Amino acid sequence: MPVFGNPLGLLALLGIPAVLGIPAVLAIHFLQRKARELPVSTLFLLDHTQREAVSGRRFERMIPSIPLWMQLLAVILLAWFLSEPRYPKSGSVQRIAIVMDSSASMSVFKNDAISAIETLIPTLKGSASNLEITVLESNPERPRIHTGTSVKDLTAALESWQPRDGPIDSTHSIRLARSLVSREGAVIYVTDTPGAPLPFNARRIAVGRPIDNVGFTGVSFTTEEGALVWHALVRNNSATPQTRSWRIESSNGASPPRSIDLAPGALIALQSAFPADAKNVRVTLDPDAFPLDDVLPLVTPIPKPLTIFAATSPITAALSNKLLHALDSAESSNDQASADLSITTSPATLSGNSILFVEDETRDGSWLKGGIIAESHPLMQGLHWQSLLVRETAPLAHRPADTVLLWQDQRPLIFIRDNENQTRQLIFNFDPSLSNAERQPAFIVLLHRFAESIRSAKIAPVSLNLETGQPIELSIPPGDPPAVTATDPIGNPLPTATYDSAIREPGFMSIRQGDLQLLDAAVHFGDPREADFSACATNPPDEMTGTSATERHTRPDPFWRIAVLLVLSALLVSWKFTAARQVPAH
Repeated sequence: MPVFGNPLGLLALLGIPAVLGIPAVLAIHFLQRKARELPVSTLFLLDHTQREAVSGRRFERMIPSIPLWMQLLAVILLAWFLSEPRYPKSGSVQRIAIVMDSSASMSVFKNDAISAIETLIPTLKGSASNLEITVLESNPERPRIHTGTSVKDLTAALESWQPRDGPIDSTHSIRLARSLVSREGAVIYVTDTPGAPLPFNARRIAVGRPIDNVGFTGVSFTTEEGALVWHALVRNNSATPQTRSWRIESSNGASPPRSIDLAPGALIALQSAFPADAKNVRVTLDPDAFPLDDVLPLVTPIPKPLTIFAATSPITAALSNKLLHALDSAESSNDQASADLSITTSPATLSGNSILFVEDETRDGSWLKGGIIAESHPLMQGLHWQSLLVRETAPLAHRPADTVLLWQDQRPLIFIRDNENQTRQLIFNFDPSLSNAERQPAFIVLLHRFAESIRSAKIAPVSLNLETGQPIELSIPPGDPPAVTATDPIGNPLPTATYDSAIREPGFMSIRQGDLQLLDAAVHFGDPREADFSACATNPPDEMTGTSATERHTRPDPFWRIAVLLVLSALLVSWKFTAARQVPAH
């Protein structure tokens, strides 16, 4: 079936004055002048006269004639020629790349997005014989949702798709989509929020709308009078007041529901003692359109234990006491061999994870001079050292393999030494008592970060409360890969992730390796940006088919020259018969 490159050309059939359409031609032949009857007795006495109207124009029966049919044929052929008919090319392919917004808020509008795509695909296909459809997520780290030619298969893939990410820049995925379909293909970005024009000639389809949502935004724990207490924040992400009921549920039962009233945009704190005899607990709100933040799974947080050994020195004793008070689940140890971390001033005693300081008993060195430069390192991120003052002491030997964290001129003040036995030392190449280091916030934070890095690398059971999408950092002993078990908040199994990936669904998870329980965790959704739907709206796409796409997938009418010749021939025949009928008789 042909398509028309210029559909306006068909208006010629309506009798446009410039081209004399069909109604105008028919009107000419319907509207005839009625001749005046003049009775005479002898015909040869009647002079030849022209017909004159008696009562004006009158609609009479059409009189078929060759000029009429020729004029109708000419108008039809002219309209066909002006409309530029084109015929689909066999084997032509329209490539379409669809980028789906993978943020969690899109889970509310997934069905709307599927309907919009199903409606849009035929328009995008246009005159092409075949389709190639690729569907990506806006998060470039996610695998492709679908690649194929069937709209039915595309719909099935989208129905099983679960968006769970936070806000993410879709530019990279849109660039990738454009490279997949080349310059001639169509790139569509499906989201729930209108926005600025997209790069790479991509079109945006917004399928969202504002909805009322109340949900949890975070949780913390404290110990009060010997009892573990959880504190949760609940936000009303709506423009109207909302009322919700909440309760605590566990394997031992549920508490009576309690009601809370929230003003527009209000934030309320909930708290309660963690049930002492329950392993897993969930705090629930009345469900709404966005269920991800209506439940808060909880487990008792239990960090890995950390034992600290301090050598007998005024410097090490003071710093050890500060670390023990600053770190959770940190204990003092009298056995350096079994301790997780040692604080010492003697390089000879370095045998495991340690923090080493220089101790100078002369105490007569001058102040070091030169600029202080901090290297880029995770332990040094955001720390400022420009106000550090250090006196000259006997330097420690610095190895080429050591990682320097802080320089003063050419002297390494702080560096890290990684050993072959998988131990690490943080070495301070100065005496803290001959400096103002203990009054520097950066110094205390660095010690804290290093101690936590040692704890993180330790192989021991841990119990954590995580957010969806939060990476799991877990030390795994050599051996078989650990087994991961994940359930939703009420205990239904979830597709499990690997031990080194993030969990995208709220619920509970555990990681075991043989008989060793490595991790117990509760995973909750806590991204307040995705829980706010106030900016969501619907924005249909602009017209996405154009002349270039039509020309690419179709070929012009191969008989257009014959149509032109037929138009001219019909006009000549019509003129010939009309002229012959108007020749006067002699």
